[in-house]
Amino acid sequence: MTFYNDNDEGGEEVPELKLRVEGDNDVNAKRLTLRQRLLEQREAEEKDSWLKDPGFSFLWRRSIWDWIKLGILVIIVGLLVAVFLKWVGPFFMDKELMPLIKWEMATFSTPMLVVIVFSSVALFPTILLPSSPSMWLAGMAFGYGFGFLLIISAAAVGVSLPFFIGSLFLHRIQGWLEKYPKKAAFLRAAGEGNRLHQFKAVTLIRISPFPYMIYNYCAVATHVEYGPSSWDP
Repeated sequence: MTFYNDNDEGGEEVPELKLRVEGDNDVNAKRLTLRQRLLEQREAEEKDSWLKDPGFSFLWRRSIWDWIKLGILVIIVGLLVAVFLKWVGPFFMDKELMPLIKWEMATFSTPMLVVIVFSSVALFPTILLPSSPSMWLAGMAFGYGFGFLLIISAAAVGVSLPFFIGSLFLHRIQGWLEKYPKKAAFLRAAGEGNRLHQFKAVTLIRISPFPYMIYNYCAVATHVEYGPSSWDP
């Protein structure tokens, strides 16, 4: 845009000077952009310093080595379980367990078998002995219906006896749990919450690798009520 000088007759065309002033919005946008660049640069420098730190590198290598050891352990345990299920288990069943069960069925009368099965299922967990062979004997000798009722009633007694016996040694069991707080943490968690929570926690503990016969004694020390503790899924 131009304008003419009035002092001159002919007029002279003079260029108009324009001055553009930046607004506050442009200044703030540039400040934000500069701040963002500085933050990104600082984060990159800190990341590089962490990667170059010998301690971080050691922890990273140690973490990878822990995962490798865990994978090797899982493979070894899986192979051992497969070998047991494929060869050791069937051999033990055919050569040792099944002949014993057949001998008991042929030697003892039906009432005597009832007493043997009930007593073994009820008392063996109390002295930390497995009662599974007696359960198999009940199924083979009495069928599903009566065998199931016999096992359930005997198992209720087998779970209740350690609970009441453990109450007599409550302070000793609590002292044992205090010596191993990390290992006993999940046992103590079963005693928290309402009865429904205790039922769920006891179910998870019983199906976990933790020996359920030992938990029968520890339940009373974790403040689990009798009803949830006697639950045997």
